[in-house]
Amino acid sequence: MNPAAWLLIGGLAAVVAALTLGVLVAFRPATSRVGRERRRPDGAAGEESTIARVGGAAVTAVEAKIGTTGRGWLTAETLEKAGVRQSPAEIVVLTIIGSAVAAALGWALAGPPAAPLFALAVPGGVAVVLHVRTQRRRATFEEQLPDLLLTLAGSLRAGHSVLRAFDAAAGEFGAPMSGVLSRIVNESRVGRNLESTMLEASERMRSEDFAWIAEAIRINREVGGDLARVLDQVGATIRERAELKGQVRALSAEGRISAYILIALPFALSLLMSLLNPGYIGQLVTHPIGLIMLVVGALMLAIGTIVLTRMTRIEF
Repeated sequence: MNPAAWLLIGGLAAVVAALTLGVLVAFRPATSRVGRERRRPDGAAGEESTIARVGGAAVTAVEAKIGTTGRGWLTAETLEKAGVRQSPAEIVVLTIIGSAVAAALGWALAGPPAAPLFALAVPGGVAVVLHVRTQRRRATFEEQLPDLLLTLAGSLRAGHSVLRAFDAAAGEFGAPMSGVLSRIVNESRVGRNLESTMLEASERMRSEDFAWIAEAIRINREVGGDLARVLDQVGATIRERAELKGQVRALSAEGRISAYILIALPFALSLLMSLLNPGYIGQLVTHPIGLIMLVVGALMLAIGTIVLTRMTRIEF
């Protein structure tokens, strides 16, 4: 058997092993921030499954390098904002596995020079996915605010305290509002100031409207008055702002769609040309001038993406 065949067999074996490890890590039991000895002080933890042992060994090795809170752009806070329950170490393991599989795929499709490009695309894709999930989570949170104010005002009129109103609302709303309210209630019960926890939540969700609610509660506690009526007025203002935002998004929809098409066009054309004429597009990753053109094109695409994004993003 020639060396090329052995190389192909070894590459396939590595890809299969990487995919297997990825499945084990992805489907292992969710990581808890509370240690097993604290969750089960009597020691009745039972035997771990093979999935937990193999996946846990890989995650533990990575966690020893990056820590429990992560580093750089991949931290526990970033994952929390995106609504991802996995730990930073688990995401790193999955990213490494995805990069290995993508590198093998790039090697098979366009030769060795394409392997690093395919491998680097995976971390970039992970960062984009986390950013998109974070933005969608924040948008959903903003949409839930008007209904939250109606619920809080109704609870206050029924005679409940502010903290009890938040606790009741946490059980009625879905994610992400339920998680944010539950965290506020739990932190308040252990002695933290309610307004401070609400302001921290508004910073995490980048919600100016939620900060207004916190300020309204703080001012009401200082000067007194009908808090339910104040929340009704804040809710009316938030609903008017939401209506205005909807109108702005409708008017800027054409520009945003044009930006998406222009950004995706180079990638779509590259994929199509690689399928129709691999030798022609392969010059970009095999010739030095082609590599320079790729770097320059990537920089120009990044600059164009920033410009188009700024042009279509309207803040008020």
